[in-house]
Amino acid sequence: QVQLVESGGDLVQPGGSLRLSCAVSGIHFNIYAMGWYRQAPGKQRELVAAISSGGIITSYADSVKGRFTISRDNAKNTVYLQMNNLNPEDTAVYYCKADTIWSRLTDPGRYDNWGQGTQVTVSS
Repeated sequence: QVQLVESGGDLVQPGGSLRLSCAVSGIHFNIYAMGWYRQAPGKQRELVAAISSGGIITSYADSVKGRFTISRDNAKNTVYLQMNNLNPEDTAVYYCKADTIWSRLTDPGRYDNWGQGTQVTVSS
């Protein structure tokens, strides 16, 4: 059974940076595309970034392009989200998800079970 453990969230000032990690177990990590999502209070969960199984293809939400970078280390079964120039609108709980089919990652509503996520708060 797949296990996804998100970490790295924190309280950070506007303009600051954080790196989130998602440790994955229970699956053959290197055949799964990975996505990072976030959910702010009162808002729907949204896809922030995605990366293909081999790490060659990446995709970003318009709101984070140029500020966030998704990467993965298949030897460590871990996917990362480097977040730079954070602003208060980035405040949310961040989650990761694995799927063998890239296109399914674009619809967070298809997934029933989510991990505990990691809280990112951007505030002065």
